Amino acid sequence: NGTWSGLEVDERIREMSATTFSIEDNIIRIAYPETLFEPNSMPQILSCIAGNIMGMKAVDRIRLRDCVWPESIVKDFPGPQYGSSVRKKIFDAEDRPITATVPKPKVGLTTEQHAKIGYEAWTGGIDLLKDDENLTDQSFNRFKDRVKESLKMRDKAENETGEKKSYLINITGDTETMLDRAEFVAEQNGEYVMVDIITAGWASLQSVRKKCEELGLAIHAHRAMHAAFDRLDQHGVSMRCIAQFARLCGVDQIHTGTANLGKLENEDTIGINDWLRSDLYGLNDVLPVASGGLHPGILPKLLDILGQNICIQVGGGIHGHPDGTHAGSKAVRQAIDSTIQGRDIQNYAEGHPELKRALDKWGDMSPR
Repeated sequence: NGTWSGLEVDERIREMSATTFSIEDNIIRIAYPETLFEPNSMPQILSCIAGNIMGMKAVDRIRLRDCVWPESIVKDFPGPQYGSSVRKKIFDAEDRPITATVPKPKVGLTTEQHAKIGYEAWTGGIDLLKDDENLTDQSFNRFKDRVKESLKMRDKAENETGEKKSYLINITGDTETMLDRAEFVAEQNGEYVMVDIITAGWASLQSVRKKCEELGLAIHAHRAMHAAFDRLDQHGVSMRCIAQFARLCGVDQIHTGTANLGKLENEDTIGINDWLRSDLYGLNDVLPVASGGLHPGILPKLLDILGQNICIQVGGGIHGHPDGTHAGSKAVRQAIDSTIQGRDIQNYAEGHPELKRALDKWGDMSPR
């Protein structure tokens, strides 16, 4: 049918129409025939279920809240290559959450400054250095130079600590550039690429996923711009759905929030994380990433709510430590260790000066 004018169509075409099968208050459930969807094409699927209808005058507000994916469609997508198994396959950290940090300030650091902060964090106990979502290949910090220098510092930190370390390298750009950058990361013995999945686009992400299968690289998904879709509770696309699209397309890690403990507004973090770990016709799971406004004193609450099968990313809560990045990194690991051991964090801090200094500064407050 037309979108505003009725048309005469034959029965075969009518059978392809979407069907409303449930209306409960403001929740409407709609079923789409699978024949409407091109296999393994997230852009085409979203054009169907979240396309022009979002802007129709006849609809004041509409929000895509959730999707139920049939096996036939799921099987068309690759899903994650590693998912939460990165904790074991890359870090040998099955008994604890893995940790990450972003150098601060977010932009402006030189290649050498960026790598030095990474070294201080790695040797303090952090597992992953992460590029900021805004940092790709700027004049003050070139992509290839940053990758080489940071991975050199990674190797040094591994030799000194005896622990595996890695680096979430932001390859975001046009599709061809991202594929070239992924190849460069693999050539330099990196294990991860990072993609700003919403700004880069679903088609580009699918291309990156295919390339990363060839290269053996894990994909860290940053969700920059997600709030443009999911912040309003009566219009847009929920973070739950965005996470679903990302899992089908094949990311291994994705930011899902801090269950309102951090600085950012969060949707149902627990429900999203549960979906990312749920059985989905054999598709690998996704490792949730908690980030935004975290510091050592808040980590016991976070782990109690979200569990240990996560990645904890701490930025200012590491680099803002009174004694600097290295001490801040140690404080984060100490907070995690005390929680896993079932110890009271305040008592544990008495024998761990880095943690005590962090607690003296931040306590257990949640940033606003």
